[in-house]
Amino acid sequence: MTDSIRFERRAGLGIATLDRDKALNALTLDMIRAFHRKLDEWEPDSSVRAVVLRGAGRAFCAGGDVRLVAAARNQPPGPGDYKTDLFTEEFRLIQRLHRFPRPWIALTHGITMGGGAGLSVNGSHSVASESTVVAMPEVFIGSFPDVGGSRFLRRVPGRIGLYLALTGGRADSADAVHLELARYFVQQARFEELVAALANAPGTVEPVLARFCSDAGPSRLATLRPAIDRCFGAGSVEAIVAALRQEQGEWAKEALAAMERASPLSLKLAFRLYERGARLEIEEALRLEFRVMQHVLEGHDFYQGVRAVLVDKDHKPRWQHASLEQVSEADVARHFQSIGNRELKL
Repeated sequence: MTDSIRFERRAGLGIATLDRDKALNALTLDMIRAFHRKLDEWEPDSSVRAVVLRGAGRAFCAGGDVRLVAAARNQPPGPGDYKTDLFTEEFRLIQRLHRFPRPWIALTHGITMGGGAGLSVNGSHSVASESTVVAMPEVFIGSFPDVGGSRFLRRVPGRIGLYLALTGGRADSADAVHLELARYFVQQARFEELVAALANAPGTVEPVLARFCSDAGPSRLATLRPAIDRCFGAGSVEAIVAALRQEQGEWAKEALAAMERASPLSLKLAFRLYERGARLEIEEALRLEFRVMQHVLEGHDFYQGVRAVLVDKDHKPRWQHASLEQVSEADVARHFQSIGNRELKL
């Protein structure tokens, strides 16, 4: 058990609450391990009819605590290395919740990014509220959308998933429901009432969720889809940038500015993973992402991105490549090469 994640039983519900508000509920290895231990108890117990996951404080979950990962830079990869263990056990948790034999209900609010999106979108019943903001901003820290992102972003209508991957764009609750990154919209003020109703419901969870569900409103990203599809339907990251430079509208300027802040290598890795994601089951996606991540952790940009965004906060990363043109096909392909006996086992 860790103070950063709390567990309780209410009748047929197993309830997990992320409780690390100062860090926006960013996941540590201790939290992930505590969750695995609790699932070892709940999964075989048929009296646990559903699991509810929520976040205390200002956010649902801001992802994994990458500052702790970066601090382990000089540890050799393998068992006992914090950065290896965190991604191994986090990815196994994502696979486990995706395959959980009973409903996995994520009640999201506020920041729901990176690993937070993984904990919600990959489950069976993701719930957005009025404050929910879903995003995968990993390209700004020299990484790429992981935790199954190569798969679930590929399943977003049109090319909006690629737009989100390459720009770190934010989807509000209306966008999340429209893009099927959330199945339901429920006012956050009703979350406690919803949990009580779920605990007392004798049957399936769908009628209860439907009773609390309301209209999330119009999606901004839906209205932008024709333009997003036009620009992000291009066949390379360079071609997408060229299309954005010709596109009218404030959204295109913002997208272009975001991509210019990102790691050029990360953009190309995210693009390649997105292109492959449509054909992948969750296990295949996680194994592929884990392989690419292990190569990323042996490189330069991740540590430079974490320093610039989260440690020094000067937002002046010195990327390995100064431009997209400097990132060769060989640079990208190297990140997809086998890592031998270090491959993720699920």
